Amino acid sequence: MHKIFLRNNTFFNCLENDTLVEGARKSGVVLDHSCLTGRCSTCKVKVISGESRPVIDELSIDSEELREGYILSCARVPSSDMELDTEDLSQYSIATPKTFPAKINSISNLTDGIIRAELRLPPNQKFKFIPGQYVNIIKGAIKRSYSIAGYNELDNSLEFYIKNYPGGALSEYWFNGASKDDLLRIEGPKGTFFMRDTSSIENIIFLATGTGIAPVKSILEILARNNSINEHVYLFWGARYADELFLDPKLIYSNLNYFPVLSRDNNTLVNKGYVQNILLEKDIDLRNSMVYACGSNNMIQEARIKLASGGLPEGNFYSDSFVTSN
Repeated sequence: MHKIFLRNNTFFNCLENDTLVEGARKSGVVLDHSCLTGRCSTCKVKVISGESRPVIDELSIDSEELREGYILSCARVPSSDMELDTEDLSQYSIATPKTFPAKINSISNLTDGIIRAELRLPPNQKFKFIPGQYVNIIKGAIKRSYSIAGYNELDNSLEFYIKNYPGGALSEYWFNGASKDDLLRIEGPKGTFFMRDTSSIENIIFLATGTGIAPVKSILEILARNNSINEHVYLFWGARYADELFLDPKLIYSNLNYFPVLSRDNNTLVNKGYVQNILLEKDIDLRNSMVYACGSNNMIQEARIKLASGGLPEGNFYSDSFVTSN
């Protein structure tokens, strides 16, 4: 048993055969996490002191980061007492994941390769989540993760944006076999991609690519519902072509500073390039900002490095990387 110390003089006890994330959970402490397979980098944390060893491959961390003291807390077990530069998220009252039956309410095409799916839960099983979190959708033996784009309390239904990945087992179902009233299962909520305390921060910045707009939409809806009038909320949403930007975020949150970004389309009405680069071109003080990035893992890894070089405090970058499964 080892003591794992966090910011603000908090700590938890962790067995040598438990990962840091799992040991924290057993002690009622919540560390940043998402995929729990070493692939998405959400659980990346800097070690101040102590030793640990990997029990699964740390696929989303490079050798330079390892030399600088970073590890993936979902992939590591402690070999000694440790001090980590991270916080306990249990203050945010994160709901315990549960498994629910769910039926398809509707499916509609948003683009050639993206659908909107709405799944309804039993009326007696209310779903509690923090906007930005995701669920696993289960069909038979197949389980895949999808961010929640919205929740309708009136009919207890969840909204998802689903991309077609050629050869994907669940993609084949969604795009060629799914029908209204099909019975599935939902496991969640999961993940720690959600708004943190921004009371001392001037700028709230969202970076999204493709269907990474889903959790951002969910967060923007809460801001609008809470009558937020913050004029320093920014969204940079990137896609290849204009028709892949399938919704108008300003209709959700009217105070939003919205910058659509296209990487291949020559549409002169929008920014050309990549979201992280377009953000750096704008006159936004990154030193007084908090960034939430969701979507392409390449975008997230590059944005993390470039924005830190541009003045963003290291602890003010939160991400949810979309990694594909076979």
